[in-house]
Amino acid sequence: MDSRGEEAKKPRTIIWVAEHGFQGWTCSQCEWNYPLPTLLNDAEAKSAYDRLALGKFREHACEGHAPRLGAVDSQSFTARIRKLVKQGFKPRDAVDLLLQEVELEYRGQPKVLEQARAEGQDFLRRVREGLI
Repeated sequence: MDSRGEEAKKPRTIIWVAEHGFQGWTCSQCEWNYPLPTLLNDAEAKSAYDRLALGKFREHACEGHAPRLGAVDSQSFTARIRKLVKQGFKPRDAVDLLLQEVELEYRGQPKVLEQARAEGQDFLRRVREGLI
């Protein structure tokens, strides 16, 4: 805090977002984003994408983008997994728990369960690689 009692600005962080209309990396402070290219499925290619996104994130200036207004990725499966991890679950257990919840919530919707599985596996890959 300075002499007027203003709080120091929180440092920006890179955040993974997986929502209906967007999947990729975003900034916690501004609307900068780095979308995941369509049809990118190979694990090595995803790792290269993540490294490139991190480099672009470090290079961007928040002043050149609109400030972030709302909560990031509030409806995604990844956000739900993160919330479980923050509550103390191990990442693998959080993914398993999420998948059980999704099976109950979206009975008869195999595409939703498939999306939840894909986000869960991608979350665990990013944890293993130290990105999350």
